[in-house]
Amino acid sequence: MFDFDQWIDRRPTRALKWLKYEGSDILPMWVADTEFKAPPAVIEALSERVEHGIFGYSRPTPQLTELIIQRMADRYGWRIEADWLVYMPGVVPALNLACQTFGEPGSPILMPKPIYYPFLHAPGFHGRKAAHVSMVEQDGRWLLDLEDLEQQARNSELLLFCNPHNPGGTIYTRDELLAINDIARRHDLVVCSDEIHCDLLLDEGKRHLPYAALDEDAANRSIILMAPSKTFNIAGLCCSFAIVPNDELRTRFTRAARGIMADVNLLGFVAAEAAYRDGDGWLEAQLAYLRQNRDLLVERLNRVPGVRVLAPEATYLAWVDISALQLEDPIGFFEQAGVGLSPGGQFGGSDFVRLNFGCPRAMLDEALHRMVAAINNR
Repeated sequence: MFDFDQWIDRRPTRALKWLKYEGSDILPMWVADTEFKAPPAVIEALSERVEHGIFGYSRPTPQLTELIIQRMADRYGWRIEADWLVYMPGVVPALNLACQTFGEPGSPILMPKPIYYPFLHAPGFHGRKAAHVSMVEQDGRWLLDLEDLEQQARNSELLLFCNPHNPGGTIYTRDELLAINDIARRHDLVVCSDEIHCDLLLDEGKRHLPYAALDEDAANRSIILMAPSKTFNIAGLCCSFAIVPNDELRTRFTRAARGIMADVNLLGFVAAEAAYRDGDGWLEAQLAYLRQNRDLLVERLNRVPGVRVLAPEATYLAWVDISALQLEDPIGFFEQAGVGLSPGGQFGGSDFVRLNFGCPRAMLDEALHRMVAAINNR
């Protein structure tokens, strides 16, 4: 019913992912959007709104808010209230807003490392310091180092968190989240949790648990960031939301946004509503496709001497360990082979590269072929 094998030419659209390698034969496997058409219901809703022909200022419909509330209950068993929702133009602006809202100038803001690179830059933009908490490998998964978090939490007011983890692909379990929250409780940390990949779960049988859904204490210290953007490939429409159960935190958060945070554009609202209302059949088909892509990637790359990748439990991003290859310029090396990857150093792991496998299988197969050939022939 849905054709994820279709290879669509995005180059005429000035797509950031493809523009980087304009005029070359390099396959772009870097920035985190996919090569898949959005769900038909989203395209239809956008077409109808464009046909209307007027694009003035807009607000979310009550139906969108109700869809989000119902989605939290159905998918995560989390009962939220409409007043907790704060619509935002993106998760990255919301991360920055959290850094501006909490802590004092010069104070440390905690975050895992490696981590999605806007985390690393956000504290410095607002006169704070980034304090990096190590990630450790345990039983084939990347987890936050609790001893390191405990040590550093004494001096901070804010923890920036990422679940599912980008770039590691970990889905944190209830016990793992409770252990983190135990430290947050003892040191009175606000936890701003980026959960933008929460619908992209590849390990069947595993469920995402929003940090704030742990218990009352976690809810009262949490800012949860979500969006339909990665799930339904509508990132360019810039619609996301924060869920902030605590009235005081929400007031501080929204007050800091006044005059500087842009509104969500009307097409973003339209796409989000259509996706959450009618997009889950498409989502399930996409997840089945992504699971096969992940399995292909893990099997192929782990056969190559000097390369190692843990199977991501979630996301369409692979965190590939190339330390044993001892490449002087990993990104340049793979670009010479015709594959454009994200540098691991950008995320805080210079011995890694990140590969986006959210693409037609033929594109992934060709990229893997080029990478393996380049490594074997070097």
